[in-house]
Amino acid sequence: MPEFSQNTTGKMLSVRFSNAVTSVSLGTNEQFLEMVQVKQESEPEEELPRQLRHHVFFMDFAGKKHTEIPAPVLDLEELEELHLEKNQIEVIPKEISHLRNVKVLYLNNNNIKHVCEELADLQSLHSLDLSNNPLSSSTLEIISKVHQLRELRLYSINLEVFPVELCKNLYHLQLLGLSSNHLKFLPPEIVNLINLKEIYLQNNKFEEFPLQICSLSSLEVIDLEQNKLKSIPVQVRSLSKLRKLFVGFNNISFIPKSLYHCTRMTVFDTSYNKLQKLPHKLTGLNELNELALSDNELRVFPSPLCQMQSLCVLYMKNTGLKNLPPAFGKLTFIRILDLSQNYFTDFPDVICGLNDLQILSLDDNLIRMITPEVKLLSKLTHLGLSGNRFSSFPEEICLIESLERLYIGQDQGIRLSNLPESISKLKNLKELYIENNNLEFLPSTFNQLQNLEVLDCHNNLLKRLPDEICQLQGLKKLSLQNNQLSSLPENLDLLQKLEVILLDGNALVDPPIEVYNLGKSYVWEYLKEKRRKNAFATKIQAWWRGLLVRKGLGPFAYLSNARQKGKKSKKDKKTKGKDKKGQTKGKKKN
Repeated sequence: MPEFSQNTTGKMLSVRFSNAVTSVSLGTNEQFLEMVQVKQESEPEEELPRQLRHHVFFMDFAGKKHTEIPAPVLDLEELEELHLEKNQIEVIPKEISHLRNVKVLYLNNNNIKHVCEELADLQSLHSLDLSNNPLSSSTLEIISKVHQLRELRLYSINLEVFPVELCKNLYHLQLLGLSSNHLKFLPPEIVNLINLKEIYLQNNKFEEFPLQICSLSSLEVIDLEQNKLKSIPVQVRSLSKLRKLFVGFNNISFIPKSLYHCTRMTVFDTSYNKLQKLPHKLTGLNELNELALSDNELRVFPSPLCQMQSLCVLYMKNTGLKNLPPAFGKLTFIRILDLSQNYFTDFPDVICGLNDLQILSLDDNLIRMITPEVKLLSKLTHLGLSGNRFSSFPEEICLIESLERLYIGQDQGIRLSNLPESISKLKNLKELYIENNNLEFLPSTFNQLQNLEVLDCHNNLLKRLPDEICQLQGLKKLSLQNNQLSSLPENLDLLQKLEVILLDGNALVDPPIEVYNLGKSYVWEYLKEKRRKNAFATKIQAWWRGLLVRKGLGPFAYLSNARQKGKKSKKDKKTKGKDKKGQTKGKKKN
């Protein structure tokens, strides 16, 4: 879920869908992509019987606050995968050599300074992670003796020079992770890693693209984000197997034409650079389906992109665009499109022809109205429109029945004063971000949004919540900070799935702000007690009213008079009846 963005003045800004959309598909942090996240409670309290040691293949001691590797683990002769990350281990013991069958060993995020010689005895080891440890570079050479190693991760170890010995001996290495270090260059011997498929060099100090890696013809993934690169060399053409290239957050001003030789490329991220145009030959990248060009100086939509019909994901945030060419409609396979922080004054009509579009971000443009043709986007689930120039809520949005997330906060431009009743048509809506507006109330039809899970109305003018909101049984998060609420609906505690309710900045009286500050459970108990008191008071009132009615007291005294009149009239009737009977008898006698 997107986070609140905060400016330097401390003012809470609108939720930007575009701040989160980039993470939907592109991912450049290899540690998160590759690390196995398996949780298993298997810590032995005593030494395992010998017959069991031959049947334990996996152990997870991650985040257990160990200061050393538990001794019983070192006796598990058949162990193949061992997780010891996020502890406080300082030493790798000599007994590590007992684990001759271990294939995967995670020791990242500890306090290890040295690698013991015995680590070289682990000739079955395929994957080793020593990231985030205060290792000395000299001790890393021992790793070069683990000849069968396939994956080596050395993130954030303050490495300034990559050891040459590792390049000379790790012939089977396929993945090398060196991100978040202080590397300025790679040794020429890196070309010996002929089987290397993935190299991660993000957040180092490279000023030039390392030419040596252009000789590694098996490379499929290169990550050089967050360095100081000025260009991509023409030699990149030799990387015929390259599938993913990440060079965002650099100072690159042009893309070489030779890149089109990388015909297998599927992901290319060159966002946050200084590009002004793209070479026409990029159309030769027939398999490219994810392209990130955000925060470049393009100003005009690059015409070559209209020919790249394999594109499924396109990020062009803050690129100076004012419109899209008609040929943009050829990109019929686009599923994710980010055009936020540009200069569109109208909703681009050509987008409405993208039948497969699922995620669209147009945050922070100058859009004033939405075309009714937006209803043609039958697969659209996420729509970001925060920070535009709407004078009122664009009801055309309510035509998108597939919509699940809507972002329309207005911390700049004209603020919205109401939500239309027609918002109830969005039956599939799960998250609604309508913060930083001038809403004084929510429509009573809100109870029809039965799939709603997140409602963010912070920084509005709400004075009360409709009772219908208590019918949203799927609601999990309710953000109402900085409104004008003095009370909460009596049945709000019936929202059993509600996990978070934020009410800071309201002048609460019912419940008192002191109760809110104690936490949600106290608020819920307050509402329950209030409901019990109200129910009891209602019973008392009903009993008292019944008593007054029966006795004909107070405002019901007229009932007593009416009853008395009724009794008299019955007596009169009886008297008249007797008189009539007497008269009849007299006549008969006569």
